[in-house]
Amino acid sequence: DLFAMVEPILPSLQEDDIVVWVLGSGPYPPGVVALQELLDAASEELEPEDVWQPKDMNDTCLYIFTSGTTGLPKAARVSHLKSIMCLSFYELVGASSRDVVYLALPLYHMAGSL
Repeated sequence: DLFAMVEPILPSLQEDDIVVWVLGSGPYPPGVVALQELLDAASEELEPEDVWQPKDMNDTCLYIFTSGTTGLPKAARVSHLKSIMCLSFYELVGASSRDVVYLALPLYHMAGSL
């Protein structure tokens, strides 16, 4: 929905080697990654466990970006263990896919994004 806002500055973004990913129906200009096409082409088969299972639960699972309240915004590392602990909260409270969760925290806050 927001691609129309980005499209006018797309050439300058591409000059700075910034890749724009879009989820939704296209067509999109060259250099824009259309995620829906990739999702549609993806296999339903799971990869073997040795590909997706972490060797160490303390290894980095993902990075989130802090708001910069203690300085400039920066990437913060989140381990596999921490992300699973956050997911287990929903099991603890008995949440299901039918529930609606209202999020008051910004998505760059780990508790908000996970």
